[in-house]
Amino acid sequence: MLTVYNCIVSDHDLRLVALAALLCGLASLSAIHLLHHVRRLEGPRYRVWLSIAAISTGFGIWATHFIAMLAFSPALPTGYNIALTVSSLVAAVLLTGLAFLVALVPGIAGATWLGGAMVGGGIAVMHYTGMAALEVAGSIAWDWTLVMASVAMGALFGALGLETGINTHLVRWKFIGALLLTLAICSHHFTAMAAVTIVPDSNVEFSPLAISPYWLAIGVAVVSVGILLLALAALVLDLKERRRRLLEMERMRDLTDAAVEGLVLCRGETIVSVNQSFARLADVDFAQIRGRDLVSCVPDATKLKMLFDDLGQVVEADLRDRHGTLIPVELIARQITYNGEPHNVIAFRDLRDRRNAETQIRYLAHHDSLTGLDNRASFDDRLDREIKIHQKTGRQLALMCLDLDGFKEVNDLYGHAAGDQLLKDIAEEFSLVLAKDQMLARLGGDEFAIIVPDVMDTAQAGHLAETLLKALKSRDKNRLSAGIISVSIGIALYPANAKDRTELLSNADMALYRAKQEGKGTYRFFEPSMSIQIRERRSIEHDLHSALNSGELSLVYQPQAQVETSVVFGFEALLRWTHPVRGAVPPSVFIPIAEESGLILTIGEWVMRQACREAASWSRPLNISVNVSALQLGSDGFPHLVQSILDETGLAPNRLEIEITETALVRDPHRALHSLRKLKELGVNIAMDDFGTGYSSLSNLQAFPFDKIKIDRSFVQEIHTKPHAAAIVRAVLGLGRGLGLPVIAEGVETLEELKFLGMEGCVEAQGYLFGRPVPISELASLIRDNVAGPPRAMVTAPAN
Repeated sequence: MLTVYNCIVSDHDLRLVALAALLCGLASLSAIHLLHHVRRLEGPRYRVWLSIAAISTGFGIWATHFIAMLAFSPALPTGYNIALTVSSLVAAVLLTGLAFLVALVPGIAGATWLGGAMVGGGIAVMHYTGMAALEVAGSIAWDWTLVMASVAMGALFGALGLETGINTHLVRWKFIGALLLTLAICSHHFTAMAAVTIVPDSNVEFSPLAISPYWLAIGVAVVSVGILLLALAALVLDLKERRRRLLEMERMRDLTDAAVEGLVLCRGETIVSVNQSFARLADVDFAQIRGRDLVSCVPDATKLKMLFDDLGQVVEADLRDRHGTLIPVELIARQITYNGEPHNVIAFRDLRDRRNAETQIRYLAHHDSLTGLDNRASFDDRLDREIKIHQKTGRQLALMCLDLDGFKEVNDLYGHAAGDQLLKDIAEEFSLVLAKDQMLARLGGDEFAIIVPDVMDTAQAGHLAETLLKALKSRDKNRLSAGIISVSIGIALYPANAKDRTELLSNADMALYRAKQEGKGTYRFFEPSMSIQIRERRSIEHDLHSALNSGELSLVYQPQAQVETSVVFGFEALLRWTHPVRGAVPPSVFIPIAEESGLILTIGEWVMRQACREAASWSRPLNISVNVSALQLGSDGFPHLVQSILDETGLAPNRLEIEITETALVRDPHRALHSLRKLKELGVNIAMDDFGTGYSSLSNLQAFPFDKIKIDRSFVQEIHTKPHAAAIVRAVLGLGRGLGLPVIAEGVETLEELKFLGMEGCVEAQGYLFGRPVPISELASLIRDNVAGPPRAMVTAPAN
């Protein structure tokens, strides 16, 4: 009795055994590489290359078996049934192809395990069919325990081989898979051979289909050459695939490095690769980061779970850099196929600039960008909260509205940069005065407001206002703005003066307006009577806006005459407003409102154009005098406006006389001087109006190009009742003679006043004695005939 188990060493040619093992390994490695190639194909190419993989592997299994069988040399005659031998080859190819088809089915869990086990089954079918083809001079008996063990080992190692080898692109795992597949074939063969027992029997005859081992060796040699060629083809495919993957990786790396965002490629949560942007962001090298868990970079596990649970969702988290610093980032994850396997790619966007911008935006939303103080929005919010608190506690709250006096002059004289610095200095100075619970806010321009909680009485609020005034005067001594800037303060109390924020602000603003009216550089508390005055003023301002378009404004003209001859040489144009409800509104009421609101610019232009157009139509070249406010004189382009009006109306420049008060000079002397010089270049005459009142200064007569001085009516009308008024008139007349400037006296209403002026050398005069201000239509004869001497009816006319 001959057992193969006992004669594996003694009756086997170990060289052929080694050859069988080598050929088996080449076939297995070829199978793994070919299956990787098949996975990337579709359609007909998929079927062709699947067939090639099945043939290669089937032939390898078959060749391994029969080379090992040729290595077995029992001391008995042997042969091989050609039909069964070919059948074993066909079975090996078909069953291996079916197993590969099952293993490559996508989306089915365990497909590779099942396919690998089916490969083991194909090995068993091929082997035992091949053993059935063995003809030997004896009978064959089987150890069924070893038979079952051979089948199980083939199936187990076959399943492990495919699962390990075709589900990865790593080279080492491909080789491990091929080794396991080789072990499946070899372990099955030699275990199955160990199960064989041959009992010699010389009476056994070989079938006619039996061939000798010689011819089988030739067939196996041919098959082995085919396997080697297929292995070479698999090697070529593998090299091409590696080169393709390398190029793909280089292209991907170039693309990812070009991205602004940091990109991290992960297998699961293990970092495989990063781009340069991420390396710079986290301050790491590629070698330092590869292979680490993502949680080492993003320490918040909850955020990572959110990221991977909902791919494509934006998640904000912190990135820990090499130094342990946490950087705010925005994460978004996508799943991609990389090297044939699913990977996660995570984009990291640096949020530091955005967070800083958001912080800055939040700051600017509640603070003034120039001074750093709270702005109006923050102020309103705080005031609302304080009112609610004081409403519950019953305590008193003070609101102060502050406005800088003369701030425009600082901007005009020293530039806006100096004005901005002044605002910052004042904000700092006032902040030092206030307590921690008191709030200073800049509401806009040169307007500030202070919230003073828990005020015991008005004296406390007044003391704080005086402290602020003193602080401004103290800081202003050695500054460029010294003597120009002051602050006016209006104070209103809650709940004594108002029931809500709007009313409180309005009443504090009324008190501020009263402080400005009463000399500026002071403070005033709100009084109920102020609201009536303010409402009246605002009503007049509102109506004044539409007065010009509604035809409610008109001009009247008052004659100007020579004192000695009473010959009229010109007229002064005076503005009148006839309101449809109020009737005649005095100029002393609406002119200051027009100046404060800025309407005087539009109204003044209309007055000058109407007066010049009227004067240009007169039959004799009489002069026309027009009053100009400080706001007009200081406005940009005023000389150009005068020039365009003269060109438009055709009035000769020497017939136009512009009257200005010294207040206009004090407000902005440099700009006033510039405008007056430009007007003189046009040929326009300039008169100083109301000389002797207000800011009268002899230096102004020398510094500015005046052509005439006008004595204010208040002095003329008191020359016979107050000695000092007569003295002032004599002094002004003497000053005019000394400077070579003609002097015109206003408000002349009696012959006695006219005689006094004539005796003192006054050349020109105007007043009721020569004519009241009337529409030009009533002066047609005077313009045409120039009536000499004042009408007797006017000698005793009442004062205007």
